[in-house]
Amino acid sequence: MSAFRLERRTDLSAAEAWRRVTDWRAHAVGVPLTRVRLLTPGPPGVGTRFTARTGLGPLGFDDPMAVVRWEPPGGAGPGGRPEVGLCRLEKCGRVVRGWAEIAVYAEEPGARVTWVEELRVRGLPRWCDPLLARAGRWVFGRELERLLGREAPTQGG
Repeated sequence: MSAFRLERRTDLSAAEAWRRVTDWRAHAVGVPLTRVRLLTPGPPGVGTRFTARTGLGPLGFDDPMAVVRWEPPGGAGPGGRPEVGLCRLEKCGRVVRGWAEIAVYAEEPGARVTWVEELRVRGLPRWCDPLLARAGRWVFGRELERLLGREAPTQGG
């Protein structure tokens, strides 16, 4: 499995950061040759399913995902600490398998967002995992910056 972790801070409220990072259709806007199709109607939550299709015409692959945990950030939790919003996605495709967790922490001022992902691409040898993780950090780091309304970093992830 290839794994990577991202963290970004934003001046957005935790609720607004959560809304943006869980807007599944918006995820594909900044990813080249990718579009997202929602498969379930209604508001997002546990059971929401969607597919990210990456490719050009018939050449490409689907990355179907399902939301298996959905806990939006709320008010203060035990001891007055801010609650954490947590969303877990399971990747259940023939080509891409794994999971992603997106967490939003209320912090003054604004919020902190973490994105942790483990994935496996069918047919790709394990020695490619570090390269896949690096590409994931770059692509998803830029996308997270865009979703939070910030310019993408020029280096790092």
